[in-house]
Amino acid sequence: MRILHLEASTGWGGQEIRILRESEGMRARGHEVILGVMHGGQLIAHACKAGFTVYALNFHRSAWAFSLIRLLWILKRHRTDLVNTHSSLDAWIGGIAARLAGAAVIRTRHVSTAIKPGWNSRFVYGTLADFVVTTCSAILPIISEQSRKPSSSCRSIPTGVDPARISFDPAEAGRFRESLGVRSSDFLVGTACSMRSWKGIDDLLEAAHLLRHLPEIRWTIIGGGHVERHLKKARELQLDGIVHFTGHLENPFPALGALDVFALLSTAHEGVSQAILQAAFLKKALIATPVGGLGEVCIDRQTGLQVEPFCSADVARAVLALKDNPPLREQLALGARQLALERFMLTQTLDQMEEVYQRVLGRG
Repeated sequence: MRILHLEASTGWGGQEIRILRESEGMRARGHEVILGVMHGGQLIAHACKAGFTVYALNFHRSAWAFSLIRLLWILKRHRTDLVNTHSSLDAWIGGIAARLAGAAVIRTRHVSTAIKPGWNSRFVYGTLADFVVTTCSAILPIISEQSRKPSSSCRSIPTGVDPARISFDPAEAGRFRESLGVRSSDFLVGTACSMRSWKGIDDLLEAAHLLRHLPEIRWTIIGGGHVERHLKKARELQLDGIVHFTGHLENPFPALGALDVFALLSTAHEGVSQAILQAAFLKKALIATPVGGLGEVCIDRQTGLQVEPFCSADVARAVLALKDNPPLREQLALGARQLALERFMLTQTLDQMEEVYQRVLGRG
């Protein structure tokens, strides 16, 4: 198969990482993969480093005429069989170009929020897409209803864990704790994400404030993004020395491995987070909201403890429950690891995406 991925996002987070990992996996299976990414998108450098042919495109409507012509040229040059779109802007122009060129179209929806109602959604997800892939099952019936696309043409395929990429020397995890001034006897709670307003960072900080009277509980926030507003809140709550911000880590896995508990408190939009899957694979007990696909991974009392969105008191209670009950924590950690192995591995993601591609092209 000859596959073109289009991405209008300029960031570097779970969505872009999935595109790159999926592209690498499909290339290893013998498929030709190229990418078209918005000018200035961080995915460009990462994909070029991985050896892919990447085209920098302008998906803004003001440049549509030129970009449409360029996309048609790309599709013809590479004899593209299938276009996989990932964001709103690239879904419009990519879908139109694919239809004109006679290529099939997959629309991947990475967030769990409902699509906007109306003709535009029916056009992008219905007319311009042969099949819709989501990263969590919760959004499937909503997309099917709003796009008027039959449920048989929609499928949830979460992003899987690649064990080869997250292996590390356990000593590195110890050095990470030491770098924060966290003792081996301390209880380290952490999250990892590209910080956005809906990632629940404020709730984590407020939970840390509620438990500040227990100096052995320490907290870390791994990742970049909108850091300044959260740093300001941490200062206001006088959490210096209690909460540690690492910033973006090129290799976050020793930091994940250093945690006693992993928390992800998203309040909206979340598909199935790669970070929570990686934490599960690394055998960490989980604390998460049931938002989007998080409830598929943090299954209450099986792999972790679920908490209500926007409820720091719930988070504080869950942290204490896991800190004070090591057997429960170990049981949940083992459950999380087993779930990741059974349902959320990269090979499973690639198998399922390959099935969808072949079906859409009439080869399945």
